[in-house]
Amino acid sequence: MAKTIHSMIRVLDEGRSVDFYGKAFGLAVADRLDFETFTLVYMSNAESEFELELTINKGRTEPYDLGDGYGHLAVSVADLDGEHARLAALGYTLGKIVEFNRDGGLLARFFFVTDPDGYKIEVLQRHGRFK
Repeated sequence: MAKTIHSMIRVLDEGRSVDFYGKAFGLAVADRLDFETFTLVYMSNAESEFELELTINKGRTEPYDLGDGYGHLAVSVADLDGEHARLAALGYTLGKIVEFNRDGGLLARFFFVTDPDGYKIEVLQRHGRFK
């Protein structure tokens, strides 16, 4: 059986991205592999074995065009309102908290935060299938 282990995104500025993912989601650098033309930075935390792989292509000066095909990464938190307030205090670009109901019950509460490269990360209240 396959096991999901990481997702990769391309970022322009390693320091800025490491700082964002550290402050926003408590991710720390688990490994850093430097090659001639690119660097791979693996970030994780104690909550999950899943890692975020940041790819930094050396010499690139222009931001990546995310196009219209990018979906999103998602994280779950115990206190959605508290995390929304904390990320707002850090000055990050946030969407409003949205509540999805289905069949008369709560399906999900969430908001999106935008990272330095324009990627949207969904922040979900831990509930139901979103553990």
